[in-house]
Amino acid sequence: MTVNDTKVNSIEFKLSSTALKTIEQILEKSNRDSRNLIQILQDLQEEFHYLPEKVISHISHELQISEHHVYGVATFYSQFKFIEPGENIVRVCMGTACHVLGSQSLLDKLARELKIESGETTKDGLFSLESVYCLGCCALAPVMVINDEVFGNMTAAKVNKILRRYRRSNKKNANNMEREK
Repeated sequence: MTVNDTKVNSIEFKLSSTALKTIEQILEKSNRDSRNLIQILQDLQEEFHYLPEKVISHISHELQISEHHVYGVATFYSQFKFIEPGENIVRVCMGTACHVLGSQSLLDKLARELKIESGETTKDGLFSLESVYCLGCCALAPVMVINDEVFGNMTAAKVNKILRRYRRSNKKNANNMEREK
């Protein structure tokens, strides 16, 4: 499903009792006032890391506004996401300094290696890829950030080594969780 050419997550999100309680707290904090919709959406995204379709449907009902209105507001702002993010969010700076020094080839390499485009998440849920307009690290251009780790003076040649490290770390964490069971 797409909304204004924005991809919407098709993975089934469950409105559990815990999720409903969280939504209720966010709505109460905003006095259930639809004029606070942007803050409500920000709080929901902070909680769920994206805006699931069922959450949008639920708050539109609770605020007595149409889902179209909620989607209209949410799609206007690029900060709102409709796809569940991957475990590791890879951001490539496309600001002037980074662009001049090759960030487009870096983004292209990441897209090929991860088999996704900017704005998408890998099938295994391990990586999401985003292009951003400035990370404020111009002296390190071109820059890539994975989660909170900054990688400066990046080249396409460095991509595979860094991705391998994150994949190994994920496998190690998965093995540790398996042993704990």
